[in-house]
Amino acid sequence: MTAFTPLSATIGGVLIGLSAGLLWLLNGRTAGISGIFGGLLPHRSRDAVWRLVFLAALPVGAIVGTWLGPKIFSEIAGGTPALGLAPIVAVGAGLLVGVGTRLGGGCTSGHGICGLARFSARSLVAVVTFMLVAMATVFVVRHVL
Repeated sequence: MTAFTPLSATIGGVLIGLSAGLLWLLNGRTAGISGIFGGLLPHRSRDAVWRLVFLAALPVGAIVGTWLGPKIFSEIAGGTPALGLAPIVAVGAGLLVGVGTRLGGGCTSGHGICGLARFSARSLVAVVTFMLVAMATVFVVRHVL
């Protein structure tokens, strides 16, 4: 991922904002993935259906985007991106992200998209922390290691 793709990035951002806004307006819920997933554990039958549909739509949307994106926008490269990681490393990374979302009281999408839109002070602190740690990590990886 070395090329900036402004058109597809803008459309993606609009779709994310639209989906988060619609979930808030129609269901009164925040579109944070960790909260949606966490709401399934323990199982609550009264709101499990919308949570499962939302979570199932994430990989479906990615698959459709991988298939349709290059056909609609010339700026999107075809094919599925390769991670270059062993499956055990990817699973371990996913588990660490899950632990981090529990410690942080939500995920980056929940805080960055939904929390900031609601003017949440807690989300602002979380997003500033995410950004500072990300910048420090990039600096260390590119200039120290």
